[in-house]
Amino acid sequence: MKFLIVGLGNIGPEYALTRHNAGFMVVDRLAAQHGFNFSMTRLAYTAKWQYKGKQLFFVKPTTYMNLSGRALHYYLKQENIPIENVLVVTDDKDLPFGKLRLKPKGSPGGHNGLRNIDEVLGTQEYARLRVGIGNNFSRGRQIDFVLGEFPEDELIQLPDYLDKAGNAVLTFCTLGIQTAMNNYNQ
Repeated sequence: MKFLIVGLGNIGPEYALTRHNAGFMVVDRLAAQHGFNFSMTRLAYTAKWQYKGKQLFFVKPTTYMNLSGRALHYYLKQENIPIENVLVVTDDKDLPFGKLRLKPKGSPGGHNGLRNIDEVLGTQEYARLRVGIGNNFSRGRQIDFVLGEFPEDELIQLPDYLDKAGNAVLTFCTLGIQTAMNNYNQ
């Protein structure tokens, strides 16, 4: 059984530790912990990993956040993965830092990466793991906030938070979305 795990973010060192790159951070943390590597391929950095009898195909789009749907769609077709085996991992400013929310479908909720995926796929019927980054910003400062780096107190907690999100990804792939939701939604 094959799964497509798409971590959303922006490429480049200037974005590496920004809140908007939480999706990249989750899949990068899994790669570091389990010894698989990403390679530059068409539209994305990709990696394949076998885990508990499942083939996991990871994608980090190089199209920047607002065009993430192009890479997801390409690899969905290229790898012949059913939409119910897709999981998009993304930041969410409407969740407090440290909270996770896994859903089998949903609206983009103002997230441009999810909006583009919806447009390209023509559906909202794909799973998404939202990684809370909080919303501690003044009116009109949302872009600065999401493209800003985590403060020191959150950076200290970030490894444990990324581990929890990575475990939610693996649970989704091995035990299904319902079990993953029961274990990780707070």
